[in-house]
Amino acid sequence: MKNSKISSFIDHTLLNPEATARDIEILCREAIQYGFPAVCVNPYYVSRAFNILQREGVKVVSVAGFPLGATYKEVKINEIKKAVGEGAEEIDMVMNIGAFKNKDYQWVVEEIEEAAETSETALLKVIVETALLDWEEKKRVCELIKKSKASYIKTSTGLIPGGGARSEDVKLFQEILKGKKKIKASGGIRDLVYARKLLSNGADRIGSSSGIDIVLEELEE
Repeated sequence: MKNSKISSFIDHTLLNPEATARDIEILCREAIQYGFPAVCVNPYYVSRAFNILQREGVKVVSVAGFPLGATYKEVKINEIKKAVGEGAEEIDMVMNIGAFKNKDYQWVVEEIEEAAETSETALLKVIVETALLDWEEKKRVCELIKKSKASYIKTSTGLIPGGGARSEDVKLFQEILKGKKKIKASGGIRDLVYARKLLSNGADRIGSSSGIDIVLEELEE
C-alpha cells in the first residue's frame, strides 16, 4: 500500500454506544494497517485497545464527561484517572457547557485545570461543542482555553445534529490561539477535500470514524 500523508493527522474513532469488543479490535487493526497515529474509544475499551496497540506505535485516546459534559467534576476526574491508568495517552474531555453558558468561567477553568493536572503525562483536549455556541462565545471559550493547561481545543463530540466541525470555527480558533494550543476538528468529517480544508485552516488533528474512506480517496489520486 502506498504511503498516505493524511493518515498521520487522523484519530481513528469509534465512540458508538453499541460498539463491541470485536469492533474495537477491528478499529485497532485498521489503525495499524492505515497508519493512523491514534484510536479514540470509550473508557470501557481503553485497556483492550491498549493491549492490542502498546507495541504498535499507535496511541489510545479516550473521552471524559462524554457526550454531554454536564456531570460532576469529580466524575470526570475519576474517568480520567482510570483511563490514563489503563493506557490512555490522550483525553478528550467535554467542557461543562451549561456552566459556560451561565458565565461561570471560574468553574469551567478550574475543571479544565484539575483535569489537566490529573491527566499528568496524557494530553488533555477540551471539547467545546461549537454547535451550541454563538460567535462571541466561541471567541470567549477559546481565550479561556488559551490560558489553561489543556493541550488542545476540540470542536465537537459529533453527536449534536448538524454540529460537526466547521472550517470557519477552526480558522477562528487558529487566529485566537496563535499556536499556543493545538486544534482538533471532529464531527462530520467524511471526505478528503473537507479534511484538507480543516487542516489548511489551522487544525492539527482530525477526529473521524471515516478515516479509511479519507485515506483511500488520497491513495486513489
